[in-house]
Amino acid sequence: MSDLVADKVNMVFAMSSGEGVHALKDVSFTLKRGELLAVLGPSGCGKTTLLNIVAGFLRPTGGECTLGDHEINGPGVDRGMVFQQGALFEWLTVAENVDFGLRMKHADKAETAERVEEWLDIVGLRGFGGTPTYQLSGGMQQRVALARCLINDPDLILMDEPLGALDALTREKMQALVLKIWKETGKTIMIITHSVEEALLLGERLFVMAPRPGRLHKEYQLPFAEKGLTEDPREIKNSQEFVETREEILTMIWDMEEEIMGKAETV
Repeated sequence: MSDLVADKVNMVFAMSSGEGVHALKDVSFTLKRGELLAVLGPSGCGKTTLLNIVAGFLRPTGGECTLGDHEINGPGVDRGMVFQQGALFEWLTVAENVDFGLRMKHADKAETAERVEEWLDIVGLRGFGGTPTYQLSGGMQQRVALARCLINDPDLILMDEPLGALDALTREKMQALVLKIWKETGKTIMIITHSVEEALLLGERLFVMAPRPGRLHKEYQLPFAEKGLTEDPREIKNSQEFVETREEILTMIWDMEEEIMGKAETV
């Protein structure tokens, strides 16, 4: 497992008018192996662009991202992605979805079947291997997506709003599952979310990004992810420290949005 390093990452998108949109400006950070990072910010702050650069889906127009000793210049098996909508093959069974990556590597079938069962057990889907994926609820499909990602043993797990489409109760259960997997596997995780509460609960580290151009505005080191492994998440969310930090970040993002709206009105 290796550290992720972003070094003065810039991203400028060219427009048909000939102008450029500066989506990211001089973003630098180091994410050490085993850390859980949540990235939060108002719309247009570049958080999804940053995730896509780390995933290798985009090449930055300036700076670089490295994972270990290798510059990221495209998708790779050292990174696994979990999308908001699981991006599953709905015509396949749960087990066929989970072992898709291993089958592409022509892994041993018996060993693969055993690993599939292990991961289905970890994500709470024991006995569902033969179920057509389209029959599953949204929460269960996201569990499949997690298992499909993790079975390939990536160094870095990237999550793009993975719980955003779930109902409140299912989302809470999945948050607990993400924390469980993080602790038990020691994986490095980077998660993008629009939810301040979710970012606070899941982020051992938390970046708040500011827009136009997208940049790191403030970083938090938080205790709530570690607490969430043994304590009731609802009690954590009601604690004074959690509430005060949530209100501070909400005010911060609100002020950013007000500034954006003010600029738009003067244009």
